[in-house]
Amino acid sequence: MPALVIESFPEDLHAKLRQIAAAHRRSVTQETIHLLESAIAAEKKPAPASTAGQSKWASRKLLPEYEAMMKAGAFSGGTDSTQIISEERDAR
Repeated sequence: MPALVIESFPEDLHAKLRQIAAAHRRSVTQETIHLLESAIAAEKKPAPASTAGQSKWASRKLLPEYEAMMKAGAFSGGTDSTQIISEERDAR
């Protein structure tokens, strides 16, 4: 099995790594491998679809509570306030 040696590893970072490893009941080596695997897995995730033509607000991530309310049908059936505002602005 290959070995990895990191020279000049910061002492404070090593101390934090030891604390995290102890909290997860792992060795420093096991915790390091776990963190590296997690970081690499996160890098492999596909980038979000292009939001060209969408505003920042249209592509934002909703809070879980709000998303659950939306899925349950809350806020549906009413008139979209943005449409009313646009119509009012166009009438001026």
